Amino acid sequence: MTAVTTTAPPVAARRVGPAATVQQTMTLAWRSLVQIKHNPWELLDLSIQPIMFLLLFTYVFGGAISGSTGDYLQFALPGLLVQNALFYTLSTAIGLNTDITKGVFDRLRSLPIARTAPLAGRVIADTFKQVWAFALLVGFGMVLGFRVTTSVAGLLGALALLVVVALAMSWMSVVIGLKASNPEKVQMFSFSLMMPLTFTSSALVPSATFPSWLQAWSDVNPVTHLADAIRGLLIGGEVAGPMLVALLWSAGFMAVFAPLAIRVFRSHV
Repeated sequence: MTAVTTTAPPVAARRVGPAATVQQTMTLAWRSLVQIKHNPWELLDLSIQPIMFLLLFTYVFGGAISGSTGDYLQFALPGLLVQNALFYTLSTAIGLNTDITKGVFDRLRSLPIARTAPLAGRVIADTFKQVWAFALLVGFGMVLGFRVTTSVAGLLGALALLVVVALAMSWMSVVIGLKASNPEKVQMFSFSLMMPLTFTSSALVPSATFPSWLQAWSDVNPVTHLADAIRGLLIGGEVAGPMLVALLWSAGFMAVFAPLAIRVFRSHV
């Protein structure tokens, strides 16, 4: 009698159900959050950099731009919230690239987990970090004199809008992180993209002060519409129009970069 042997399918080929995928994604998200205690520099970057920008722009440029630091703080803090959220999407790219270059994904590939769990877990963890950065910046701004003149609902709406847009735009950072050869190139390319996008918007100065050719770009810049919507939710002003445009831009970023990011990610795992 001939013995029949069976070979177990490769771990990467095993199918994982939706419930298990969610559980594995949240486990890896928690892993990314717990890593902060082993890498205190990440916490410092998440906490000190926003405060440094707030102090710098308020007390160095505020008087020249708005006539008083108090008036500029009231105008600029919503824009700084936007700038900080977009800049922090770069940490998603750097974290993914570091995991790839250090072989973390090679180890995860040998585990019976969903192929998308490491990617989704990183993105979800960085979304939670965005909430911390928002609370920290608003709280410190209030110490300096910033006041939310709308309502608690406006404050929560600003947080929700910022998280949604940052989550959508993080997929672009994911593509950069997966394609770059090392974390240094990720940072260089990402800042080269984010800096002009932020500083040619109305986030930190009124776009009416721009030259006509730059104002034309600022009027369609997604960061301008996001900053105007956040400003309206926190201190009053138009909300519906800027929010709609910001959400449309977010949907566009998600539609283009999320499938591309998943496709590139699968080539690594």
